[in-house]
Amino acid sequence: MKSQKKLFGTDGIRGPANIYPLTGEVAMALGRALTYVARKNSGRQSPKIVIGKDTRLSGYMLETAISSGICSMGGQVMLVGPLPTPGISFITSSMRADAGVVISASHNPFEDNGIKIFWADGYKLPDEVELELEKLILDPQSMSNKPVTGENIGRAVRIDDAVGRYIVELKHTFPRDYTLEGINIVLDCANGAAYKTAPSVFKELGANVDLLAAAPDGKNINEGCGALHPKTAAKRVVKKGADIGITLDGDADRVILIDEKGNIVDGDAVMAMCAVMMIKDKTLAKKCVVTTVMSNIGLDKAVQDAGGKVVRTDVGDRYVVEEMRKHGYNFGGEQSGHLIFTDHSTTGDGVLAALQIMAIMVKEKKTLSELATGIMKRVPQSLLSFKVPKKVPLSKLSKVNEVIKSIEKTMGKEGRVLVRYSGTEAKARVLVEGPNQKQIDEYSEKIKATLIAELS
Repeated sequence: MKSQKKLFGTDGIRGPANIYPLTGEVAMALGRALTYVARKNSGRQSPKIVIGKDTRLSGYMLETAISSGICSMGGQVMLVGPLPTPGISFITSSMRADAGVVISASHNPFEDNGIKIFWADGYKLPDEVELELEKLILDPQSMSNKPVTGENIGRAVRIDDAVGRYIVELKHTFPRDYTLEGINIVLDCANGAAYKTAPSVFKELGANVDLLAAAPDGKNINEGCGALHPKTAAKRVVKKGADIGITLDGDADRVILIDEKGNIVDGDAVMAMCAVMMIKDKTLAKKCVVTTVMSNIGLDKAVQDAGGKVVRTDVGDRYVVEEMRKHGYNFGGEQSGHLIFTDHSTTGDGVLAALQIMAIMVKEKKTLSELATGIMKRVPQSLLSFKVPKKVPLSKLSKVNEVIKSIEKTMGKEGRVLVRYSGTEAKARVLVEGPNQKQIDEYSEKIKATLIAELS
């Protein structure tokens, strides 16, 4: 099913802005198609659709085009401006809208942009709905609608208090009898969508906030800052003697944390911390954590030692959420920092995740380094991410498959190999895990070289 999609990847439509498929024409067609599907799904003649974005320059162009498409089909647009992806999901649900559109390329450079969609319940669209939208975008004549004219043409309104609504919602996820007073935070907003909401949340809960990368200019999103570049915040944590560093990505749906010693704590370690504590508190549904095939196998051992289990999915937080909803699990995430607490949110939320960890710090009266020490024994991992000229199905790359099989045979049960294309960029990812770091580094480089050569 996923391989059949022509426009949508693992997280919406994504690519260089103003180059197909991220053009104004496609964005307008998407607005029309979404309105058509939302009307059919809700039965509402004039469906309500929320549109939010991150801080990229191209967001204005795509926002206008999508709004035009929606209005031309008789839909009603609710504009919230720059707001984190999870905030747009929340507003979509709380405002009883029929769908929500996020204009963001998340961790990508500013030249890129993307469009992802939430349904009325605040969850991302399933594959079958994305396929339906693609069909309507590529074949607009299949929308058997008469032209909308006169008073039936839609309009756009701005939701001025969306930021405030979302801030209040985030604060409600932090235990009411806890406080962040006396806690010093270095907060890196990546010059992205959370530059207003994140500082307000932590300050209103009592924390002292040293703010980094919170002055977006349309071009500096993710540039040398945020979750992609946490070392900048790590140095600041040590220099300022802060208790924790919190680094977000461009749309703030992921977080990478830094302990008081300047050590970077990735999503796997955070998942292990949360899972162990939730098992202890008997709040982890079915004692299960959902993660992707990219997570370190040390996470499995840590959760198993605490009496729980780990279930794995394809890469992409949407697939983690789908697995959670299907089986009634309430916690999952990705190594990259997407952390999903479905008791509080329908999607990954970087600020919410940081609040949950800080609640554990307050409850246990421990520093982040104390919580992270010994929580999981990481198996050596070599992960390469690199650009590729094209994406030929891996099954058709005979030389690459020969190398992979040879490496897997050599490592046996002591290691694993995962090779995949990025669903959001023109890149390939090579992951090798095994007991010897030097050896797996050599293996991953060999796979990379073979892949590039065969694609060329």
